[in-house]
Amino acid sequence: MIINLLILITSALVGGLLSLKYSNKKEINYSLVLAFSGAYLFSITIIHILPELFSHAENAGRTGLFVLGGFFLQQVLEIFTAGAEHGHVHASEHEHTHKSGLAVSLLIGLSVHSILEGSLLTHSHANPADTSNLVIALGIGLHKLPAAFAMMTILICYYHTKTKPILFLLLFALASPLGLLISQYAIDIQFFTRQTIDILFAVVSGSFLYISTTIVFESTPGHHIKRNKLLVLLLGAGVAILAEMIM
Repeated sequence: MIINLLILITSALVGGLLSLKYSNKKEINYSLVLAFSGAYLFSITIIHILPELFSHAENAGRTGLFVLGGFFLQQVLEIFTAGAEHGHVHASEHEHTHKSGLAVSLLIGLSVHSILEGSLLTHSHANPADTSNLVIALGIGLHKLPAAFAMMTILICYYHTKTKPILFLLLFALASPLGLLISQYAIDIQFFTRQTIDILFAVVSGSFLYISTTIVFESTPGHHIKRNKLLVLLLGAGVAILAEMIM
């Protein structure tokens, strides 16, 4: 669990701090980073999370409904997050205004999503000694890095200073670990029933499907995939498959 916690915290902090240096520069190919993370997250959802979820489901049809619910719940959360959870970067160099309360709603929306995804790393179906959750933790980390980057670009533009955005980044970095710790504790004391866990996992799986597919499509404007983008997408999927086989 400690390794998973470190991945969740570090990925968010690194992504957010990178935005302080690269948000207005073209020194990194942001779309390729997004494409890789989206392909990895989508692949892990398809080959690991969903098979495990449905193999333990008492009612596959009902589980599918909760997956669908999680898919649309993520669209609702996007009202508050401005798309930051799938790496929607804010163009801070353009003149524009922001609605009041944007920063708070952004933090709340992203934190709710992060707490839910952190719960996915609990040991509910697998043996506590099983390292397979590390594959999912890496996927969440790859997703949180661009999400934190995007969040910081929005907050810096909103506040025109770095102090409050950095505070928000620290809170965001702690959200997923908090979700993991709370969920694991609820399982350990048997507060969460088997049905509750299955519903929670299904909702998060649907959320991952929405985020990962959105990342892939948004990183390919007009759905015209260039050769280097296709290679990165295949690389992300390949790394996910390899990680699943090894771990």
